[in-house]
Amino acid sequence: MNGISAGPAAPPRVPALYTCTVAHTRTTPVRHAFRQRTYLWLIDIDDPPRIPRALRPLARFDPRDHFGGEAPTLRAGLQAELAAHGVADADGRVLMLAHARVLGHVFNPLTLYWCHDRAGTPVCVVAEVHNTYGERHCYLLRPGADGLTDVPKDFYVSPFFAVEGFYRMRLPVPGDDLDLTVQLRHGDGTCPFTATVRGSHRPAGVRTLLGAALRHPWSTARVSLGIRFHGIRLFLRGLPVRPRPVRPVRPACPVRPPQEGTL
Repeated sequence: MNGISAGPAAPPRVPALYTCTVAHTRTTPVRHAFRQRTYLWLIDIDDPPRIPRALRPLARFDPRDHFGGEAPTLRAGLQAELAAHGVADADGRVLMLAHARVLGHVFNPLTLYWCHDRAGTPVCVVAEVHNTYGERHCYLLRPGADGLTDVPKDFYVSPFFAVEGFYRMRLPVPGDDLDLTVQLRHGDGTCPFTATVRGSHRPAGVRTLLGAALRHPWSTARVSLGIRFHGIRLFLRGLPVRPRPVRPVRPACPVRPPQEGTL
């Protein structure tokens, strides 16, 4: 079946916080896995959370943290990205899943935007990836009805993987549960890396935000430090570092037809 995944029957309640577990598993050339607890926001980019002034250091949604940081709003940055790749009908509701800026720091390895037209029909998903070298890349995706899509890997993320193979992503719109999967696959059928994000919906109130911030203090810095810590462990285990390719001024956002498959 082709087409964009319809997602849950009812629109997800936003703004929301998802208390979640992020898991990474490598299978080759050495086995390595880790899990990290954190929390993510799901927001409507045109109607961000109204956070009391005293709590704003715990959650800021700043356009400078996305799409190159030059657009005045999240919507403007996203629309420029879409227009550059010929997408004109994603002018309806957009849901963004991301870390907010916390205590002046933000790091989003993956930000997702579920884009709809004005009638509420899903159009595409934009996956914005940041690496630890300060670079970013967008994948423009059109998942099938099962939420799956394949896209060639075009961006250097881990220093231990070359820019080759493709990603198989399962990206259903979050509802009561958050359940995302990203796999790196090679043409020979191997799957050397899998990342999952599993979480539960919580209404984004003051009490929920304070509870999440207390359980996961300075959450974005912990994510950034955790990635570097596990990178050092892998390096000490003897994994060779793959050279980072020179990037063009503006990376391409590949558009792929929907594909069926299993994760």
